[in-house]
Amino acid sequence: MLVAAKKILVRARAKKYAVPAFNINHLEALKAIMAAAEKMKSPVIVQTTEGAIDYAGVEYLAALIRVAASGKIPVIMHLDHGKNLKYFQAALACGYTSVMLDGSLLPYAKNVALTKTVVSLARKYGASVEAEIGAIKGIEDLVSVAEKDAVLTKPEEAARFVQDTGCDSLAVAIGTAHGAYKFKGETHLDIERLKKIAQLVKLPLVLHGASGVRADLLKLAERHGAKLGHARGVLDADIKNAVKHGVAKVNIDTDLRLAFTAGVRQAVDDQPQVIDPRKLLEPAIHLMAEVAMQKMKLLGSAGQK
Repeated sequence: MLVAAKKILVRARAKKYAVPAFNINHLEALKAIMAAAEKMKSPVIVQTTEGAIDYAGVEYLAALIRVAASGKIPVIMHLDHGKNLKYFQAALACGYTSVMLDGSLLPYAKNVALTKTVVSLARKYGASVEAEIGAIKGIEDLVSVAEKDAVLTKPEEAARFVQDTGCDSLAVAIGTAHGAYKFKGETHLDIERLKKIAQLVKLPLVLHGASGVRADLLKLAERHGAKLGHARGVLDADIKNAVKHGVAKVNIDTDLRLAFTAGVRQAVDDQPQVIDPRKLLEPAIHLMAEVAMQKMKLLGSAGQK
């Protein structure tokens, strides 16, 4: 069933688990995510970026997610890293139940003003709004965030931002990064900073750029020709610690991309005679579902439907 994010995330923060938010832009990823959610009895956030909407079309994506959400599992349909108002209007008109305004690289006053505009728009549709203060290093749909712009969230500023905007959840920068090529070694989150933010901000907090980048999938992808270099991820222990201190939503994209890529590469190599795309995509769906279930267990959302 399609639900707004606010109630689900408030409950998650109170009970100290986090809801996984998976990015999709095609049917195979959605099938894998929903199979995992149903098996794990976990609420789930299915989210699309502006880039995904440009690729697949907002009407197509919304229709797919609505069908996927026809069962008993709570599903939040979310616009991730929205920046242009036309995408908010299109997504909300198509039934998105949650949207994120990413004004993290804007001056504070402009971020507040744009977030308030989106909050006002979303309220007309009964949708929830996620906002962001502080920037996260890495890649968001081919847009590089320069090192000089990657500023960790300041606790006092976060509290003021929430008051000024009326947002429903807040994405914070505490040391994660976007993309696969993000660390030369595993990252360690600034949990002390997170604790200070959580003391001042009682809304559900959101962690972006938190993929784990599993070693077995890296090896599988590289065995079949991928060149992933020094790709690394966030430690599971750090994720669990963040969830203990107010994080109620964790974004997952790179892990699914890696699972999809590894599965497709393996299928093409192992079955050179096969020309049926469905059969070539089956291993990818299986690996993505496996990753999704692992995340639900890690975040504690399994059994929380």
